[in-house]
Amino acid sequence: MNRFDYIRPVSIADALSAATESGSVYLAAGTNLLDLMKVGISRPRRLIDISRLPGLDAIEWRPDGSVRVGAMVRNSDLAYDVRFGKAFPAVSEALLSGASAQVRNAATVSGNLMQRTRCAYFQDTASRCNRRNPGSGCDALEGENRLHAILGWSEHCIATHPSDFCVPLVALDAIVEVEGAEGKRTIPLETFHCLPGDAPENETALAPGELITAIYLPAEATHFKANARYLKLRERTSFAFAVVSAAAALDLESGVIRQARLSLGAVAARPWRVREAEKVLVGSPPSAEAFAQAAEVALESARPSGDNAFKIELARRIIVRALALAADGTPDVMPALPASPFSTNPGVSHVA
Repeated sequence: MNRFDYIRPVSIADALSAATESGSVYLAAGTNLLDLMKVGISRPRRLIDISRLPGLDAIEWRPDGSVRVGAMVRNSDLAYDVRFGKAFPAVSEALLSGASAQVRNAATVSGNLMQRTRCAYFQDTASRCNRRNPGSGCDALEGENRLHAILGWSEHCIATHPSDFCVPLVALDAIVEVEGAEGKRTIPLETFHCLPGDAPENETALAPGELITAIYLPAEATHFKANARYLKLRERTSFAFAVVSAAAALDLESGVIRQARLSLGAVAARPWRVREAEKVLVGSPPSAEAFAQAAEVALESARPSGDNAFKIELARRIIVRALALAADGTPDVMPALPASPFSTNPGVSHVA
């Protein structure tokens, strides 16, 4: 680990001022950043500890039912907040399906948005990685890539974004609030994470020195609370990143889908909103046929980036399953295995 300066600002203004120096990085809980520093992936010259900044750890409800969640709210605190869980159940389910209880107790909202890919070649400094070392190449293209991207990838990078939390947030039109030297602005979460194109080193839409201060969920997102689920397929029951995941939310009226929201995780360098599939569902009854058609539309542009063609069919199936679970209704009690396709109810199909 390289030597670095450690700064603990007392206000957002102080933090932004400190970040003007080249090589500065914001530190929240550090559940991802510190690991990357230990293996030499991240080598900041200055750590700016924002964990004690006032005003960033509150959940603020607006009169219209919308909510602003401060950047330093802990994942577990948000997941177990009763009002939040009732309004946005798929988000709580996603939070509780990620990492371990110990990590969730430390990890923060902003840190979850800013976590970096778990691609093994990005994590290995001996490997070529355009995301870590622009222009060096991408060893994942010809390497072990069965869990890599099937949407939005380029010949320069086939990594996926690891977040569970961000998948239902994208489906619900979450907004990221940021503050920087030029003032405050908002960024739709759907475009916050960048696709690789020919510059995979550009991972987010943040300008240098900008700080995430909150995420915002609009009141319209609460319309889906009665029929919303997050489903995550992983290679072990807990503390594993998704192979594929899906967030599905339906607004039903008189047996017909009035509105639909659908997004995928672990398929691209960003959580993947599938708006065309949502349009297919509107006006249809919540049926297996409608869900299968939506799944086909959602994966029309998917293509393998290596030895991962199976993820395309898996994503189709998980969309159908997530939509079916959403149509059945949001559970009154969080499932014993949040987001798992393996139901604890006897007789329920376990086939993805």
